[in-house]
Amino acid sequence: MQNWFVPHDLAAPVEGAAGGPLGGVRVGVKDSYDVAGARTGAGSPEWLAEQEPATGHAWAVRRLLDAGATAIGKTVCDEFFYSLSGITSHYGTPVNMRAPGRIPGGSSCGSAAATAGGACDIGLGTDTGGSIRVPSAFCGLYGLRPTHGRVPMEGCRSMAPSFDVAGWMADDAATLAAAGPVLLPEAGAVAADVVRVVLAEDAFAQADPEVVEAAERALEVLPEPDRGTIAPEAGLDGWRGAFRVVQAYEVWQTYGEFVTRVRPALGPGVRERMAMAANVTEDDVALARQVGAEAARQIRAIARPGTVIALPTVPCAPPRIDAGPDEVESFRSRTLRLTCIAGLSGLPQVTVPAGLSLIGWPGGDEALLELAVDRQDDFAGGAA
Repeated sequence: MQNWFVPHDLAAPVEGAAGGPLGGVRVGVKDSYDVAGARTGAGSPEWLAEQEPATGHAWAVRRLLDAGATAIGKTVCDEFFYSLSGITSHYGTPVNMRAPGRIPGGSSCGSAAATAGGACDIGLGTDTGGSIRVPSAFCGLYGLRPTHGRVPMEGCRSMAPSFDVAGWMADDAATLAAAGPVLLPEAGAVAADVVRVVLAEDAFAQADPEVVEAAERALEVLPEPDRGTIAPEAGLDGWRGAFRVVQAYEVWQTYGEFVTRVRPALGPGVRERMAMAANVTEDDVALARQVGAEAARQIRAIARPGTVIALPTVPCAPPRIDAGPDEVESFRSRTLRLTCIAGLSGLPQVTVPAGLSLIGWPGGDEALLELAVDRQDDFAGGAA
């Protein structure tokens, strides 16, 4: 079905509990999550070949099933989640029904494309460097990257633990928000009304004019923003560089032994990034962590309870599927300047179809979901 689901898909949908709050909701599960009886492939056929069927459900999958949702299938993802494009060399690129001929965004590409195509109501995914936010923007969806550590990752394959979060996407804000009480433990919530918006001028400067126009138009329904630079010292490219080094180091700690031993046929882009990751030194990562810690301090000093940071989710429209490697790599670099902000700070970020993102305070996930529901008519729009 449009390359949305993996060839080793579930034998049959897994029905949820009767009478739950998510009764009738269909969930597409990224092939990073365990579903009992199925193997978890992490986007790699060679990795899949070494896996045994899961003996239980991942925490997030179990919570959704207990709330009444039905897991309809396991969705395609980028290899080892190490891409933002959704162009998968092993399983085919999931078709983006909202932007035909263009990439769906990754790495939660199948979950996003299946949700946009109407095959499911919620796309369960993960986000390290933008893997919920980018495909949400490119497929015209609402998406939430929760506060780091808020949603347990038990039973989900890791990529770079310092940044990995479990998140989800939906075609409308109400459905996105309905999963909040199910997946967000109450203990981590920090309630506050959104009374202040900070427009990150250096983030908006990364985006193409049409993206800026759409995002600023969506901002008109929120309080008049304060404008300022979010990365005044290292700059967004410095933050992107630090994020990239830490991510690469941790990816190699997670998958390096497998890559060295099996020598899998890595796809374009992933192959080059894995080669780079293999050469990141302890000194490299120590310096990058220092930059990242200072970035987190600066960002969190702004994102106090009641304040959100506004920025474009992505810098451009989705590239064409046949875009050359240089164009795809340029898109990746530009995008990481935006997505690294929430990654380094560990803060929650909601993206809306109009191409706008809002970063909240630690534990402010529910406030972001509520804001998306309250302003759904104003935030609605097509794919970025």
